[in-house]
Amino acid sequence: MRTPHNDPLSQTDRAKGRGKPQPERRCVVTGEVAPADRLVRLALGPDGVIAADVHGKAPGRGAWIGVNGADLEAARVKGKLKGGIIRALQDSQITIPEDIVARIEAQLQRATLDRLGLESRAGTLITGNDRIEEAARRGQVSLLLHAADAGEDGRRKLAQAWRVGSDAEGSDLAGQSLPVDRGALSMALGRENAVHIAVTNARAAERVSAHLNRWQFFTGWSRDAASRGPIDDSHLAGSESREAGAGVASITTDTAVLDAN
Repeated sequence: MRTPHNDPLSQTDRAKGRGKPQPERRCVVTGEVAPADRLVRLALGPDGVIAADVHGKAPGRGAWIGVNGADLEAARVKGKLKGGIIRALQDSQITIPEDIVARIEAQLQRATLDRLGLESRAGTLITGNDRIEEAARRGQVSLLLHAADAGEDGRRKLAQAWRVGSDAEGSDLAGQSLPVDRGALSMALGRENAVHIAVTNARAAERVSAHLNRWQFFTGWSRDAASRGPIDDSHLAGSESREAGAGVASITTDTAVLDAN
């Protein structure tokens, strides 16, 4: 993620003394520092209104948050969020929309589904139980995802095939259920009845996971694999990722941080 021009470096950035912006930012709610790709940027508009900027590309000043939606709403209601942003931006003339949490969640969902749509068009993911099971048993699956309304039997069957192909039998390796149903998933992919998704390219799995990490953490989504905490990414690589020596980014649910812009 690029660093917007007006976003100052954290103390960690400066301590590295390399003269180049580092991808770490400080959360204005918790004061903690974490990689920027785990955080969400809030941008200050010309009208003084704070807006969600999940891609971190909006011009002007901004602040970073690394708490989940429930904690962010609590911070907004108590005035802690506004105070943190004012200190970060050194500007008291700001307005925070009451529905800022819903706006962030909507952007995170859109970003994740858009990423899946791009991967679908690029041919780096497959759908359909039979195709996924065959690819999984061959060790060609790097990430396994399910619609929220996918059947339990289908999820278990594909998870078992994935464990076999990943030499991970006896482990708890399993797919993740997304916080959207098959209708929304099918629309995002431009395919009919998309219930299960297998990402077959390790780099593509990393790209999808980067968006999914933030979305799941912010919403507090806890069904299936999301409720078990960080994924052991040593099991996530199929044959392609083993050749490339690349693993899939794990889902991180640690309280991240945001950094003032």
